[in-house]
Amino acid sequence: MSEATRWIALDGAVNVRDLGGLPTADGRTTRFGRVLRSDNLQGLTEADVRRLVGELELRDVVDLRSHAEVALEGPGPLTRVPEVSIHHLTLFPEVGRHTDVDADTPEAAELAELAGDAAPSRSGGAQPHIEADKVLPWQGKDEEHPDVRALGFYYAYLLDRPDSVLAALRVLAHGDGAAIVHCAAGKDRTGVVCALALSVAGVTRDAIVADYAATGDRMAAILARLRASDTYRDDLDSRPADSHLPRPEYMDHFLRMLEDRDDGPLGWLSRHGWTGEDAAALRSRLLS
Repeated sequence: MSEATRWIALDGAVNVRDLGGLPTADGRTTRFGRVLRSDNLQGLTEADVRRLVGELELRDVVDLRSHAEVALEGPGPLTRVPEVSIHHLTLFPEVGRHTDVDADTPEAAELAELAGDAAPSRSGGAQPHIEADKVLPWQGKDEEHPDVRALGFYYAYLLDRPDSVLAALRVLAHGDGAAIVHCAAGKDRTGVVCALALSVAGVTRDAIVADYAATGDRMAAILARLRASDTYRDDLDSRPADSHLPRPEYMDHFLRMLEDRDDGPLGWLSRHGWTGEDAAALRSRLLS
C-alpha cells in the first residue's frame, strides 16, 4: 500500500489516517481498518459519520482531550451514534472544578521546569479553560535538547495518567471493528498513544517516527481548523507557525527515553498493569 492510501479524506477533520501498512521488525505489516488517528472530531459532517461508521466500521472512539476541551468544544456527532462507544480518557491530571490541565503538583512543576516553563497558578475561575502549552505543546523552545522537551510533555502523559494510557490501548486491543484515537490536533497526545500501540505491535522505530511526523503534511489545515475555535485561537496566534510542526527528533527521543528509563514501551506498560494477554490481543488486531 502506498502512503497516500493511509490518509482518509473527510470534510470535518483534516488529519485522519489509518495505521495500516506500517512495517514491523519481523517483516510483517500492520493491518488497515483497525486503528485510525485524527484531529478533533466535533466538526464531522453527516457524510463523514456515514463513511466512518458505515464504510469503515468505526465502533470505538478514544478521545484524549481534557475535560475542559470537551466542555468548551463539545463532544461531537459520533456521541449520538448508537453503534459507536466513546472512551474519554484525558491524559492530564484531574484537579479543580473546571479544568484538568496543568495540575499544581510537585511532579507537574518539575516537568514544567524541565520543559522550560514556569508552573502555572490556579485561579479556580468559573469558566473552563485550557493551558495551551500542554494541550498544544510548542515545539520550538529548546531545539538543542529535544530529550528535555519530550520529557517535559510526552513523558508527562505517562506520569500523570498511566490509567488513561492503558485504558486507551486496551480499547484498541479488545474492541470490535475499527477504533479512532484523537485529541485536538492529532499530533502530541494522539502521537504518544499511537506510538505505544505501534511499539507493542513491533513496528520499526523509523516507521513510528515517520507516522508521527506525517501530521506535518496537514499542519496548515489543522491550524486553520483550530484557529476557527475560540478555545485555541489566541494561544495559536501568539506563537510562530512553524513551532507547531511535529519534529521527528522529539518522538525519537521519547522512544529512546523509554528504552533507557523503562526497558522500552512494553517495560513501562507491564509495570503499570499491562498483561501478556493485552499485548497479544493488540498484536492480533494490528498485525496481518
